[in-house]
Amino acid sequence: METLPIKIYDDTLRDGEQQAGVFFSYPTKHQLAHLIAKTGVHGIDIMPFICEQEAELAKTLISKGLDSLIFSATLMNKKFIDQVKDCGIKRIVLFYALSDRLLFLRDPEIRQMSEFKGKTIDDDIPAKVIDRIRQNAIDSIVEHLHYATKVAGLTVDFAGEDTSRADFDFLVQCIRSCSPYIENFFLCDTVGILTPEKSYIWVNDLLQSTTGVTLGVHYHNDMGMALENTLQSVMAGASFVSGTFAGIGERAGNVAIEQVLNGLRVRFGIEVEGINYDAIAPVTDFIEKLGVRPAPPYSQAAQRHETGVHVNSFLSDPKSYDAFAHSTINVIFGKWSGASNFQYLFEKQLHNPQPREQYEKMRSVIKSLATEQERYFTANEVLELWKNGAFQ
Repeated sequence: METLPIKIYDDTLRDGEQQAGVFFSYPTKHQLAHLIAKTGVHGIDIMPFICEQEAELAKTLISKGLDSLIFSATLMNKKFIDQVKDCGIKRIVLFYALSDRLLFLRDPEIRQMSEFKGKTIDDDIPAKVIDRIRQNAIDSIVEHLHYATKVAGLTVDFAGEDTSRADFDFLVQCIRSCSPYIENFFLCDTVGILTPEKSYIWVNDLLQSTTGVTLGVHYHNDMGMALENTLQSVMAGASFVSGTFAGIGERAGNVAIEQVLNGLRVRFGIEVEGINYDAIAPVTDFIEKLGVRPAPPYSQAAQRHETGVHVNSFLSDPKSYDAFAHSTINVIFGKWSGASNFQYLFEKQLHNPQPREQYEKMRSVIKSLATEQERYFTANEVLELWKNGAFQ
């Protein structure tokens, strides 16, 4: 049996719990983290700035001896970087969108221009504007990478959100710009559009075009190909894999870590260095007993959304986090929701706009209720709370 020195990064407690409707209690997360640690994975993702409970979880796990494993996927915001550091976390993965579609939606300069109001990248956007949003993105990324490494003193990786829909030459430019500051660059197939053939060629070509930083993959399963895409990327030379146990995660989930490990072992005769294969089943059995499993690819259940960042993008571009032309977006409300979830409900579905401060108040109340009651809320439940004055 050949041994391969790739690394496995676990996102079960972060990206896994972001699956619409999933809520892991604090004791559950604590137990699950220790079970995952026994498998020999090289990192466990916690997002402490999402709420006080997550910050407490990170601090507790670090104090219990998991300090070398805990890292945090972190929005590019200096306040969040500082919050992560204050929890005692030493490694972060800063993430930022790199596709023109998402960059156009989020560029602060473009958002203020009246001529682009209501438009998406599918409209007739001048090439000079696209060049500008790409350069603005690189400037912001480098600024935050410099802050995280030189000021905060953290070990930093970078995750390029939606890189599978990014322009190849721009992606190469971004990897080269990041390389002085980071150890690893995560290539993310955020909406699961890759094919096995394209995955192999894409990773191989990027490795040929860049140096100084290792490349790994973080793939989603919207079209049911995350496993094969990941295996082909490893065969092409990817140095690490990011996924979740049982494949749980947003929409149709992430690539399942146990499937990657066993797939390499059975199909290619490869074991991943440092992995305790006997410790995998206790993790997947634990998740199964919780009754949590990913939604099937192409299903209506895979079109439910809770994460605020995603719903905020849907307000302007239905294709932002959806690869399917005829899907129906179903927004729910919980710990991972933002004010945009409520804005989507009241403006897109009810056509009854509320003041921005009201959306913010609703988000705060729902986050507290979701944490206290360990659950999520449907749109009808939110409307009932609203009618009963819970958001006053």
